[in-house]
Amino acid sequence: MIVRDRSLRKVVEFWFGSQPRNRLRVTRFSRSRCKLWRYVCVEMTRERGAFAVVFFRHDDGSWCVFPPAPHRPAMGAALYADASS
Repeated sequence: MIVRDRSLRKVVEFWFGSQPRNRLRVTRFSRSRCKLWRYVCVEMTRERGAFAVVFFRHDDGSWCVFPPAPHRPAMGAALYADASS
């Protein structure tokens, strides 16, 4: 079972490192209107240019670099008791 981090700070440190020389800033954050996704874009300034990663908040409270899976319609079968007996 994969355990995801619920702390955005820990996920950012994993991707960018925790060294003080890394200058990080949040460039965008919002909630997507159509899907109600929460996302944060974190950017690191380097000598060679900027490097940005977008983190998405999932329904379980974790932060990942990929968006949550869309909710799709599903069919299911349910067992019903026979009312005539």
